[in-house]
Amino acid sequence: MDTRALRNPYGDYDGSPQCTQALFDNHGKITSEFAQRLSGKINELLAVMENGLKSADPKDCTSYTGWAGIALLYLHLHNVFNNPSCLHKALEYVEHSLRCLTRRHDITFLCGDTGPLAVAAVKVSLVCNFTADSFVFPPRLLQFHQTVVKGSGGLPDELLYGRMGYLYSLVFINQQLGQDRIPLQYIQQISESVLVSGEHLSRKFRVQNQSPLMYEWYQEQYVGAAHGLAGIYYYLMQPGFVSSEEYVHRLVKPSVDHVCRLRFPSGNYPPCIGDDRDLLVHWCHGSPGVVYMLLQAYRAFGVPHYLDAALQCGEVVWHYGLLKKGYGLCHGAAGNAYTFLALYRHTRDPKHLYRACVFADWCMNYGRHGCRTPDTPFSLFEGMAGTIYFLADLLDPMRARFPGFEV
Repeated sequence: MDTRALRNPYGDYDGSPQCTQALFDNHGKITSEFAQRLSGKINELLAVMENGLKSADPKDCTSYTGWAGIALLYLHLHNVFNNPSCLHKALEYVEHSLRCLTRRHDITFLCGDTGPLAVAAVKVSLVCNFTADSFVFPPRLLQFHQTVVKGSGGLPDELLYGRMGYLYSLVFINQQLGQDRIPLQYIQQISESVLVSGEHLSRKFRVQNQSPLMYEWYQEQYVGAAHGLAGIYYYLMQPGFVSSEEYVHRLVKPSVDHVCRLRFPSGNYPPCIGDDRDLLVHWCHGSPGVVYMLLQAYRAFGVPHYLDAALQCGEVVWHYGLLKKGYGLCHGAAGNAYTFLALYRHTRDPKHLYRACVFADWCMNYGRHGCRTPDTPFSLFEGMAGTIYFLADLLDPMRARFPGFEV
């Protein structure tokens, strides 16, 4: 891990008021001075991003690296700052994304057409001030539903390119507009198809005694949040996503336990089953993505071991989370910092908020650490837009959620 991370130059939280007094108060409210610094850096980076986007791929519609991701950033900034100009910017960028949909029937929020469609549905609802009664499920989004439930064309189950990526598109609309906008049955049908798929693959690999559910992507059994088990199990444990609690206890819980047994002595997790290289500390592969599964397992089942393992993820990220890859969400310091925000929301331990704040300080020195420039340097998941998103989220830590993933 240490070969891929830069040395963490910050002193850790020591429990003293002096350690946090410049960052947040006893209630976890960011100080006005630190908030002003965050806001100033957000505006500065936005100007750089806007200039950089002039040379971005005009045909990339996606939330991950394309125009829907920029629209999602501006929607977030509108929610944080209540600035109408951000909503207009979001509308401008989502319209751009809709003009260049993949039309390959890619069905996920981050890497397919349903991300732009879901973001557009939210924008239209906000701009037109629709009520819950007048909201109509977007027909182009709905047309994918039965394809996803049936798993047509060998559709995988993971987040970036599979069923869970479509499921999040529905969840996103409910998050933004109210939990009753998309009926729960649509989500349950997908979740239960994923359960059937996982049982089938478990039997195929004859690992049902170790894990009742198993999933793969490109013939690899990935572990992390983006392509793998942790991301899938995280959604299957959400309240109501699976109609029968008995399935969750009988199938999902022992599957989570199987992931826990894969943990390295360091507290980190392998990118895929059978890979014994303890290298990656990314949201997509490693502890920064697995932590969400562990916290949700603790909420669902109340077993202290899950919380202990989640806290250990925080230790891994603190020591190895300032990555040479840069400041992005998928594999960078901003995405890793969400580990601390998730732990803070659950524990209210100021140590985790302190750690998130100093990772933000690192991100506010954007470009000064010799990090690699990503392929899409201004995008949401690889580049500067994701860093801006994180800095804005830190202004209200209890409401922060990892974009495109966290419920």
